[in-house]
Amino acid sequence: MTSKYPIFDRTRLRVQPLGDRAHDLKLTNWLSLDDPTPEYGDARLATVANRLRQAKQQGSARILMMGAHLLRAGVSRHLIDLIQNGWIDQVAMNGAGAIHDYELARIGATTESVARYIRTGEFGLWQETGELNDWIAEAAQLGLGLGENVGRRIAESDFPHRDLSVLAAAYRAGVPVTVHVGIGYDILHEHPNCDGAATGAASYRDFLIFAKTMERLEGGVMLSFGSAIMAPEVYLKALAMARNVAAQEGRTIRDFLSVVFDLVPIAGDWRAELPKTDPGYYFRPHKTILVRTVADGGQSEYFCGGHRATLPALWRHLRG
Repeated sequence: MTSKYPIFDRTRLRVQPLGDRAHDLKLTNWLSLDDPTPEYGDARLATVANRLRQAKQQGSARILMMGAHLLRAGVSRHLIDLIQNGWIDQVAMNGAGAIHDYELARIGATTESVARYIRTGEFGLWQETGELNDWIAEAAQLGLGLGENVGRRIAESDFPHRDLSVLAAAYRAGVPVTVHVGIGYDILHEHPNCDGAATGAASYRDFLIFAKTMERLEGGVMLSFGSAIMAPEVYLKALAMARNVAAQEGRTIRDFLSVVFDLVPIAGDWRAELPKTDPGYYFRPHKTILVRTVADGGQSEYFCGGHRATLPALWRHLRG
């Protein structure tokens, strides 16, 4: 049986070289570990750092979930250093994060102007970036996670800026980076070589890898940087799976710290759920990460600020 609805013929698309694109972010945006960063002096960061130290000592999960804006903030080297020194042992990102990481490693620039290129129909249709679709198809064929294979491929490449790749650094360190893709969300899905089945298979494997890490969350720490939808939703489902198995085995996953770093102001007590009549109720990191999933024994913290300030500030507490 076939669909009665016509589909878009992707062979009609004109895909252009990445070198023809104007990039909003170039290498100068990425900080070295010694560069000054915006001041962020919240004393509670010391508590988060101490909890990460305790989790590392006892082998509990140290998870960092992120939106792509964390990479665009120019703090890749700080995140790589956290991974290499064992402070983070699981990274989860959306599909856009993998795209920015790849482009940065390959050409030392990333991010196009949506306002400029959507007018001409050029947005997202760049030849080199489409290579990721081939790597994703390869991941599905080999039984690898999406993030695992992209990290492997960048690490083994001759890309001139692969030292800035979070996925490559994590692959070398044996730390999983899972990429949680929504079909139609990413520019890769515009390309003629996108295989939806392969994307689903590789990203679903990543979800199961992430769920396995969640089984070690007791006594651990889960950090979320700037992800309004992916992080709270993926975390919620994976935690339910881990708790389901733990309950059958006579264990609990309750005593852990969840931390959200974002730009959205939360008035009052972020540990209390807002009524549905308040628009803030629909900010999922608040109700899901900071309230509901820690209501039976966990702790939570919220930090409001730009990622270029908050992640380096946490890094300095751990480094010290």
